Amino acid sequence: MDCRFLNLDIENIGKLKEIFAQNPDLQGFTITHPYKKTIFPYLDDINEDAKEIGAVNVVKMDSEKKLHGFNTDYIGFQGLLDEACGKKNITKAYVCGTGGASDAVQFVLKNKGISFEILTRKNDSYQKIKKESFHDNELIVNATPVGMYPNCDEMLDLPYETANESNVFIDLIYNPEETMFMKEAKKHGAKTFNGLKMLKLQAKAAWEIWCRV
Repeated sequence: MDCRFLNLDIENIGKLKEIFAQNPDLQGFTITHPYKKTIFPYLDDINEDAKEIGAVNVVKMDSEKKLHGFNTDYIGFQGLLDEACGKKNITKAYVCGTGGASDAVQFVLKNKGISFEILTRKNDSYQKIKKESFHDNELIVNATPVGMYPNCDEMLDLPYETANESNVFIDLIYNPEETMFMKEAKKHGAKTFNGLKMLKLQAKAAWEIWCRV
């Protein structure tokens, strides 16, 4: 197909208008951290799922140049979660981070009836979990950029030593393929997964949105 997908780095969300002017044939775009929430005022309408999640990662531009917001992150995470957990009876999840990706993760967990707790640096929740430790059949999701290239040596301050083979650790980061978060959990027998499958599935869903007639 005669299509191009470009990587466009912008200093702030206000630069969008410049992007539109420089790319008159633009039909849609994806949004990554940290703009998944700040994009809202620029959109003409927002899909119901994206509204409920509170984050948009895909925008379709129609023939009248109106912007329609969607969220495909939750589709990607749903597929990743199904692969990672399989038939495991997950009793609780910990979601690290409060950004747009975290919102999509929470949306999926709610729909699956999995209780969860948000861990954030804004309160003492990391210190709390370090005191309490992990328990059997728990899911831990890193929805922060901690450990992402080029800061590959960084990792969240968690009680990895209390993990076991019944735990599942999912890092939404895919560069590097194996983060320190994953390596430390794997040392103690936990199953670990990166975010590559989520990336591919959300991209496939985005493509389907752009190609709708």
